[in-house]
Amino acid sequence: MSENVAFIGLGVMGYPMAGHLAAAGHQVMVYNRTAAKAEAWVAEHGGSRAATPAEAAAGANFVFSCVGNDDDLRSVTTGPDGGFAGLAEGSVFIDNTTASATVARELAAAAGEKGVGFLDAPVSGGQAGAENGVLTVMVGGEAAAFERARPLIDCYARSVGHMGPSGAGQLTKMVNQICIAGVVQGLGEALSFGKRAGLDVAQVVEVISKGAAQSWQMENRYETMLAGHYEHGFAVDWMRKDLAICLDEARQNGARLPVAALVDQFYAQIQNLGGSRWDTSSLMALLDPAND
Repeated sequence: MSENVAFIGLGVMGYPMAGHLAAAGHQVMVYNRTAAKAEAWVAEHGGSRAATPAEAAAGANFVFSCVGNDDDLRSVTTGPDGGFAGLAEGSVFIDNTTASATVARELAAAAGEKGVGFLDAPVSGGQAGAENGVLTVMVGGEAAAFERARPLIDCYARSVGHMGPSGAGQLTKMVNQICIAGVVQGLGEALSFGKRAGLDVAQVVEVISKGAAQSWQMENRYETMLAGHYEHGFAVDWMRKDLAICLDEARQNGARLPVAALVDQFYAQIQNLGGSRWDTSSLMALLDPAND
């Protein structure tokens, strides 16, 4: 069934995600801070564009957002001309931003006062996952709102999970990023060790990737890491933003994250090398024998 949908934020993730909603037959109105990006989206996918988030949300049954951080999210929801001003009672707001659990709970409360459902639904899978419609989506919020929104989220997802109440989606994304940080650092150290030991590292990976050492990072990043190519994928700046959220949450709940904290420092070194937009696998650049 076709729904009236709004999508706020057309970055490298939001642009293709909104496209999948349009391709599924939904009537999509988009808003982007840079109007030219919204114009380009409409030219490619049809639909329409709005001048403000509030205008985009007006009349929509489902409103999606995918922006940069907590402050950006507040701006497009509860800020002047924010999307919450245009929401109709009974609609559902689905936020795909990777943000804090605190802001998720804050916005869920604000939406609830308007009789609107709110889902924190951060995604994993990167730009390629968004473009191919195979993202993993981790959702927090009320079960009834999740069930209503699930068919639309499926338009750009391969795996969708309802993780619990408001904030649970963001907390699950934090677990995801903590895992990735440790795995990428371990893979970089292993590849560097293999090179220094004089092994055919590609052959080593071919063997060990069939066993307990296997990971998505190994399967998808080892070749570019060995080649020293990092101009792709999930940017270091974004990962540092995510790790800052994880470390702040850990300070609040008492969790110890020594590896994540250390890897965050390594990413700061990558930024100092000019690698702010390099892929997260660029941790290898600090370990490669060529950089000794």
